[in-house]
Amino acid sequence: MPKDIHLKSRYTLPLILLILASLALTGCSLLAPRARSAGVPGAAAYPREARDLPAMPYNDLPREAKQTLKMIDEGGPFPYDQDGQTFENREGILPDRPGGYYHEYTVETPGSDDRGARRIVTGDDGERYYTDDHYDSFYRVIR
Repeated sequence: MPKDIHLKSRYTLPLILLILASLALTGCSLLAPRARSAGVPGAAAYPREARDLPAMPYNDLPREAKQTLKMIDEGGPFPYDQDGQTFENREGILPDRPGGYYHEYTVETPGSDDRGARRIVTGDDGERYYTDDHYDSFYRVIR
């Protein structure tokens, strides 16, 4: 057997064991999905229910978010073609629901040249969520 092949095989098993031990000591954090805080330290990642998200009273919403909610309640018209489109919940922050359950609407951002980062997301059961950081976190809107 050539010498360098023997050396490679001699170090392969210890290297694999070292990697496995490292993963075990870190709780396999490299393999687990990343937690989302939903803007609240210590908040559960990937909430099972809407109540697991932080709440924001309607009166605390920015004026533009209140205007967007009014347009939603009235059925439009909406300023952007994307308004009312399906929100996929790819981030997994909102409670898990079937495809097509959530819809997104733009909340105007003063001074922004585009749609900005603020949105209202609605659920088919009437729930309302607000994000001001383009889906990195959400608040349940409490009316």
